[in-house]
Amino acid sequence: MSLPAVLARRLKPATPITAKLLRTEVLAGLVVALALIPEAISFSIIAGVDPSVGLFASFTMAVTIAVVGGRPAMISAATGAIALVVAPLSREHGFGYLIGAVILGGLFQIVLGALGVARLMRFVPRSVMVGFVNALAILIFMAQVPELRDVPWPVYPLVIGGLALMVLFPKVTKAVPAPLVSIAILTALTIGAGIAVPTVGDKGALPSSLPTPGLPDVPFTLDTLTLLAPYALAFALVGLMESLMTAKLVDDITDTRSGKTRESIGQGVANIVTGFFGGMGGCAMIGQTMINVKNGARTRISTFLAGAFLMILCIVFGPIVSDIPMAALVAVMVLVSVGTFDWHSVAPATLRRMPIGETTVMVVTVAVVVATHNLAIGVIAGSLTAMVIFARRVAHLAEVSAVTDPDGGQVVYAVTGELFFASSNDLVHRFDYAGDPGHIVIDLTDAHIWDASSVAALDAVTAKYGARGKTVEIIGLNEGSARMHGTLSGELAGSQ
Repeated sequence: MSLPAVLARRLKPATPITAKLLRTEVLAGLVVALALIPEAISFSIIAGVDPSVGLFASFTMAVTIAVVGGRPAMISAATGAIALVVAPLSREHGFGYLIGAVILGGLFQIVLGALGVARLMRFVPRSVMVGFVNALAILIFMAQVPELRDVPWPVYPLVIGGLALMVLFPKVTKAVPAPLVSIAILTALTIGAGIAVPTVGDKGALPSSLPTPGLPDVPFTLDTLTLLAPYALAFALVGLMESLMTAKLVDDITDTRSGKTRESIGQGVANIVTGFFGGMGGCAMIGQTMINVKNGARTRISTFLAGAFLMILCIVFGPIVSDIPMAALVAVMVLVSVGTFDWHSVAPATLRRMPIGETTVMVVTVAVVVATHNLAIGVIAGSLTAMVIFARRVAHLAEVSAVTDPDGGQVVYAVTGELFFASSNDLVHRFDYAGDPGHIVIDLTDAHIWDASSVAALDAVTAKYGARGKTVEIIGLNEGSARMHGTLSGELAGSQ
């Protein structure tokens, strides 16, 4: 099958292509492309590379992921999180090592995707997801603040005007995306009136030609691999974390499902392609994805066109794009941040009803993301907090009740609940070792043993009774509990 045929098959949406759908996808892709340009340039500066490196990465990532990815309408390009990971390599070892890390990171992503890392998303609680979304909105807004400091006064009315246009224009018509209209009007106004404000061109020179493939300029030795591996692994994990979280968010917004394993592998393929074309790598971009989805895009066409338009705008319309005022793009991103934030989650009525543990998880996620500017670290911190809270909650569900036989010959302890490291710690202290008769029965019919800590606790109970000349009989073990207890009982050092 020819390459054009492959592209046509992969980009073809599940729903029939209509003129309305095509118009929506084209216009949404154009708006995203305009928003990508200053972002890509800014991320290039963070990574310490030429602006063209970030722009090339955004082009190759978007075009490639549109074909090989698993989440339609999601935008992947150069990102700040990836820039922060690769910046030390570029600064300390040179550009060639950065490219090497991108390619190796892509390989790691393919391996992790094939191993099923995407399935770990089921362990991300809803409170972490809400915190992720809210933190994302805050980061998008905070990223615009530098564009509003120490700037000419006309920037502020331009931003306000852009916001007003985007809020009011949809009331007139939704045939054309309001952000595109806002950008066009503000650009025409600043050029026509000769208003001197910061523009896209002030961020850096736009490329004048397409990227060409090549190998990274590094020695192909074991020492190089050892140097690159830690950065590449961090690159892979951060990229997958952000991409999978963004894909899940788009799933929820559009009420559709996507292939997370395919997306993981696709991210790796896209980063390898990007590395060979001299790009700095990337992952899913939540801000641009929200622009795309909010403008009605639902297929891979918009993702592909966002990358294609990006290069066309830079190479063919570079002088015009360079004159776009940054105020117009700031207004777009501010509106995106407001629309992304889950305001219902912080409403007083919601906070009163929500368990304190759920709110704590959300706050921890937001605080860590905002403090580190790293979504992956925040998600990990929020998930760990949720696990601790859950373990504390479940630890109290294991109950022990005692019934002594009328003749006083034995006592039966009925244990109910889930026995694991948190709940089994108190198990040892729930028995009357001195006062009980000579034979003790521990009934686990309504309990389940989950780990070695629980087996060790039962061994400790048996040992304490044994030291007093008393015997212990454990009954009611289900199949899984019996297998674990039979394998580990008496084999755990220190359990006595």
